[in-house]
Amino acid sequence: MSEKSEKTEKSEQQRLSVFKTYKLYVGGKFPRSESGRVYEVTDSKGNWLANAPQSSRKDARDAVVAARKAVGGWSGATAYNRGQILYRVAEMLEGRREQFVREVAEAEGLSRSKAAAQVDAAIDRWVWYAGWTDKIAQVVGGGNPVAGPFFNLSSPEPTGVVAVLAPQESSFLGLVSVIAPVIATGNTAIVIASEKSPLPALSLGEVLATSDLPGGVVNVLSGRTAEIAAPLAAHQDVNAIDLAGADDVLAKELEIAAADNLKRVLRPQPVDDWSATPGIDRMTAFLETKTVWHPTGSLGASGSSY
Repeated sequence: MSEKSEKTEKSEQQRLSVFKTYKLYVGGKFPRSESGRVYEVTDSKGNWLANAPQSSRKDARDAVVAARKAVGGWSGATAYNRGQILYRVAEMLEGRREQFVREVAEAEGLSRSKAAAQVDAAIDRWVWYAGWTDKIAQVVGGGNPVAGPFFNLSSPEPTGVVAVLAPQESSFLGLVSVIAPVIATGNTAIVIASEKSPLPALSLGEVLATSDLPGGVVNVLSGRTAEIAAPLAAHQDVNAIDLAGADDVLAKELEIAAADNLKRVLRPQPVDDWSATPGIDRMTAFLETKTVWHPTGSLGASGSSY
């Protein structure tokens, strides 16, 4: 071995690893938990992967403030524009595909090929929902037949701020499957990542920050699901909650807390295969229907109406 190659090999052996620092994603920024707490995240074999921020009740309240502030701009954007932004998320994920394949494989104990299939399905899911943003109103809205000289039109509107408990087992595809329909229809979201496998969700926050998505539209928290979900379920400025990642006991407690301000609640539903075509149920779950009456009036002396 030459002296030069020997020095290079020795230098590589002496190099320190640069570990990734995971942070929350709130209001378009990357804060640490205000409590300063972290917890260890391990792979399926118990090997240490990283320290994830352990969110507090204060972090949850800050996320609600950010989400509420973003509602007006996001719900007021054109459906076409929202679709463009969701498609941009898919573009950015495609560019970081290898990172997410590695994180999903470590988080869920999958082979590289199976993890790659999960990531590809998640990217495709963003594209699927991007295509729905300007079409969902045509499916769930329309003109209503009424007796009298009136137009009667029903159109969907977003519910507002939605708290989302991400699925515990499907750390990325399941996560995307519960976030994308909420924001595709103009809502803003506070997402509690999988407690056991939060790293793909925290990395998704980095993608969202560079995808033209306005700050506050999606806010990602990690930590103890029950600890973070309790203040969100009881928060008077949260309009709805998706309990996908809650067990039966926690779900019942959160439903009771959510009843205080009549939140819309989507109860946990068993999902055998997150890669199956999702349908539109998760979009319509967080839509309200606005109905407008308008007199038709009359045309000309003949009195014919339109």
